[in-house]
Amino acid sequence: MNVLEVKNLTKSFGDHQVIKGVSFTLKQGEVLVLIGSSGSGKTTLLRCLNFLETPDGGIVNVLGEDVFNAALHRKLTEKMLRDRRLHFGLVFQSFNLFPQHNVLKNVTLAPLLRLKEKKLPKAEMKKAQEEIIENGKQLISMVGLSDKLDAYPCTLSGGQQQRVAIARALALNPDILCFDEPTSALDPELTGEVLRVIRSLKDQGRTMIVVTHEMEFAKNVADHVIYMADGVIEEEGTPADVFDNPQSERTKAFLAAGKK
Repeated sequence: MNVLEVKNLTKSFGDHQVIKGVSFTLKQGEVLVLIGSSGSGKTTLLRCLNFLETPDGGIVNVLGEDVFNAALHRKLTEKMLRDRRLHFGLVFQSFNLFPQHNVLKNVTLAPLLRLKEKKLPKAEMKKAQEEIIENGKQLISMVGLSDKLDAYPCTLSGGQQQRVAIARALALNPDILCFDEPTSALDPELTGEVLRVIRSLKDQGRTMIVVTHEMEFAKNVADHVIYMADGVIEEEGTPADVFDNPQSERTKAFLAAGKK
């Protein structure tokens, strides 16, 4: 079953076209890894999928519903954007935790705010709030930080902060979890603990899109690999196809540069 279908997506900033007609599909439980040089369009593509940027053209379909269709020329309201973002959870390379809140509050803040919008009766509201808090604790435990519930981001290592960010992204139970260079801001020794969490999510059957420069990790965790260059998909296939038997000269050059 296709969770995500992207058709001919485009995005420009001024006269510079960053995404040039990108199309791909993502199946339930699949891990898609995006690789490519800086400036190839990977992060912009993720930001378009998460509605942090609005595409100029194309279609984004999630679970059989068009959440974006440029041909309809319909301006999305802020509420519509918030609703569409619920399909995606995004883990940023720079963590982006709220420094004024402890770990548990960072993880539960978004679902608690979302709950307030429902205006439930008092008893139902209290029960739902308790369930959100309990789910937050379980997610924090899942990423190995159950002893840090009351800790603040400034007291955590980079790897710990990124694991909190992963728990936060999972708190709204998104259909697709997206990672934008989740280890680029980490020392090598901290990279492993974040990659282990991502691998455990794969083992749980989570549907994910991962932008990474960690080629060995990409090779081991991906079901499908896309190599982007200059805003287009230059090559795609299984990890064996792309890493072991690349067809494009640009892919070969990129992979060879990474081995030096």
